Amino acid sequence: MINNYKKIVIKIGSSSIINSKNKKINSKWMEVLCKDIAQLHRNSKIVVVCSGAIALGSNLIKKNKSLRKLEDKQAAASVGQIELAHQWRQKLKKYKINVAQVLLTLDDSEVRKRYLNARKTMNSLLANKIIPVINENDTVATEEIKYGDNDRLAARVSQMIDADLLILLSDIDGLYDQNPIKNKSAKKINEVFKINKAIESMANSQTSSLGSGGMVTKIWAAKICMNNGCNTIITNSNKPNPLISISNKNSTIFHAIKNRSSSRKKWLLNHLHESGFIKIDEGAHKAILNNKSLLPAGVIGVGGKFNKGDIISVYYEKKGKVAIGISAYDINEVKKIIGKKSKEISIILGYEGRDEIIHKDDLVITV
Repeated sequence: MINNYKKIVIKIGSSSIINSKNKKINSKWMEVLCKDIAQLHRNSKIVVVCSGAIALGSNLIKKNKSLRKLEDKQAAASVGQIELAHQWRQKLKKYKINVAQVLLTLDDSEVRKRYLNARKTMNSLLANKIIPVINENDTVATEEIKYGDNDRLAARVSQMIDADLLILLSDIDGLYDQNPIKNKSAKKINEVFKINKAIESMANSQTSSLGSGGMVTKIWAAKICMNNGCNTIITNSNKPNPLISISNKNSTIFHAIKNRSSSRKKWLLNHLHESGFIKIDEGAHKAILNNKSLLPAGVIGVGGKFNKGDIISVYYEKKGKVAIGISAYDINEVKKIIGKKSKEISIILGYEGRDEIIHKDDLVITV
């Protein structure tokens, strides 16, 4: 069911990887999981988002006691992250697979400059057949510990690397129409094509004793991925070969919007802040309406304060705001290349940059 995907993000919850009784790694289960990952890794690029650092570290900070103070949770995270990274390295080493530890916070996906840096790093690791093992940087990120969850982080990572599948491994085998713990007659939903109020009402906010997420956060993550061309699967981790054995019977799949390009642009339009603007001439306006990139030759003005990778508005005098996009240059660089031909950019700026100020894939027409 999942063998044909090219980029897969696998999110593992605390309740899956940590034994709730002794708060230690479920070593045997992790070994089986790594065998599945190794098999998928032959034909797919794999990213792992792994919870459990706080739960694992709490075993050393305050045994069998709930960590209530923020500083205790952060201390536990710093201890647990090292152990998690070690376990992943050791268990994938037998398959001759190298891993890298990447610690992220939501700011790394929301702040555009940091997002671009993280994306480049991730793609470099994947290009070298290295599996990034990602966790929230709970040691310094107070917001993530209090409100956050790795379901949301996994969705942002999927968005970041243009994954085509997100797998949420949990302690439940999918979405049910009612809470299956409280109601034995609850029925599992096998496929979801649109997340509406009916689907959202099926989710409940009940969490496990170790994790910070629940079905609500998984639906939230699925919604992000669906709108960005990425399928999402929720499945139970407590089964033989938790990845390879995924089927319609033991999971719920959320189908992505078919038009990947339009969903990606919809995300760009709805979720990012505009830091500045540029003004374009009639020729440039006609070009972007015909799905062309915005070249410096068609730019006649610039304003605001933006850096490379920031979101800026595009204005045409006769129409007002006509588009929004991601700038390939900062404002000072744009000022230098206004009205110039693309072949002149490297001479003016002193380095080999992109031919366009906004690439057509990073541009959304608003009127």
